[in-house]
Amino acid sequence: MKVLGIESSCDETACAVVEDGKTILSNVVATQIPFHQIYKGVVPEIASRKHAEWILPVVKQALKEANLTLDEIDAIASTNRPGLMGALLVGLTFGKTLAWATNKPFIAINHMLGHMYAAHLVNDIPYPYIGLLVSGGHSIIAKVNGFDDLEVLGTTIDDSIGEAFDKVSKFYGLGYPGGVIIDSLAQNGDPKAFSFPVPKLDKGDDHRYDVSFSGLKTAVIHQADLFLKPGYEKTNENICAAFQETACKTIVSRLLRAVDDTGIKTV
Repeated sequence: MKVLGIESSCDETACAVVEDGKTILSNVVATQIPFHQIYKGVVPEIASRKHAEWILPVVKQALKEANLTLDEIDAIASTNRPGLMGALLVGLTFGKTLAWATNKPFIAINHMLGHMYAAHLVNDIPYPYIGLLVSGGHSIIAKVNGFDDLEVLGTTIDDSIGEAFDKVSKFYGLGYPGGVIIDSLAQNGDPKAFSFPVPKLDKGDDHRYDVSFSGLKTAVIHQADLFLKPGYEKTNENICAAFQETACKTIVSRLLRAVDDTGIKTV
């Protein structure tokens, strides 16, 4: 079975053709990063307009690279949530219309499930396992019971980790997207230069697997001097290294807690 899948949830227009849920016949991604860099973040209006402009040529390119015609496609899939509303509507409407016009089955996809299933394209992973989703908009720890059965154990109570990276990068004028830039600078910094706080949400079991990045973001942006250790310099490299390590510690501590509590060793 050959499925043509469309993704437009944020700032990338993408289309792939996958055979039998495993074999990637084509994967075309048109990135909008140059159009959002000047604003140091994704502008929803620009994103949706670019999706509308690019979606047809991206789909055509995916079919061409798969060496298939639309007649040879068995089903159409598209992201229907979560994401930027205007951006989602472009891909969802295009996918549904294409399926209707060609009389093919249409499959609406929660792209959180899509992220999890992506690992199965290159590995045979037995269920259940603990899944970790970290991106610009999501920080989720989940128990994955089946290919379409995801049980959320914990998530962020405020900002996502990706948003925190972008905001820190924006404040210090490092550029966009923040994640890759901070990671690069951190390689030449010392994570011990700052003692940024790891958020504690341990009161009761309600937030046992939840994370928080708003306080860390505020500490790095507005209170960095308070956490600078004696003998270290306040350089961008040191700030990035300490921030990144603290953010990762926050995620990993909750992730390992979920592993211990569930007894599931596969992550």
